[in-house]
Amino acid sequence: MFVLRTERNIKFHVFIAVVMICLSLFFQISKVEWLILFLVIGGMFVIEIINTAIENVVDLVTEEFHPLAKTAKDVAASAALVFACISVIIGVILFGPYIVAYL
Repeated sequence: MFVLRTERNIKFHVFIAVVMICLSLFFQISKVEWLILFLVIGGMFVIEIINTAIENVVDLVTEEFHPLAKTAKDVAASAALVFACISVIIGVILFGPYIVAYL
């Protein structure tokens, strides 16, 4: 997959996804929590893939600096950042009670 070979961020997201799956197995989360976890993980991958596609299309269309090209890239990256922040919040809500109970 092109994105896995070329994008640093997706590699980080894969690492975090593996950690979250391991935590889920350790805490034996419910089926609904598994569904939420995989929706969040899948959503993050989709957003990163779309971000990469937008950045590559912008690079294909223009080789010189253009404010609209920068805006398109920044907005796509912002979408990934917003979803990543929401994913962290969901992770805290999902795993917080398990971690507190374990401690």
